[in-house]
Amino acid sequence: MQAMTIGFNSEYSEEAPSLEDIHALEGRALLEFGAPWCGHCQAARDAVESSIKTDSKIVHIKVFDGKGKRLGRQFGVKLWPTLILLQDGQEIRRIVRFTSNEEVRELMAL
Repeated sequence: MQAMTIGFNSEYSEEAPSLEDIHALEGRALLEFGAPWCGHCQAARDAVESSIKTDSKIVHIKVFDGKGKRLGRQFGVKLWPTLILLQDGQEIRRIVRFTSNEEVRELMAL
């Protein structure tokens, strides 16, 4: 599935994994919700990319969110970008409307 990539995923995928797919993940993963045209998402891109480069084995799931997109609603996403750290398919922590490398690294430091 295009949405799931080991290491940095540069493109938002229109096709999101199902909640069952997310819960079946093993290990750590970053689930990112946003939109390619979103200015906040564009501003946060470098922070996500540089932080993921320090943990190249992490799965990065980048989902194009919006009206009628089920996975974002299941995770209660209201603002973009939202970055959720998962461990074995379960949410550990999240950050919203982040812009700095430090915010992303702090999220991933758990």
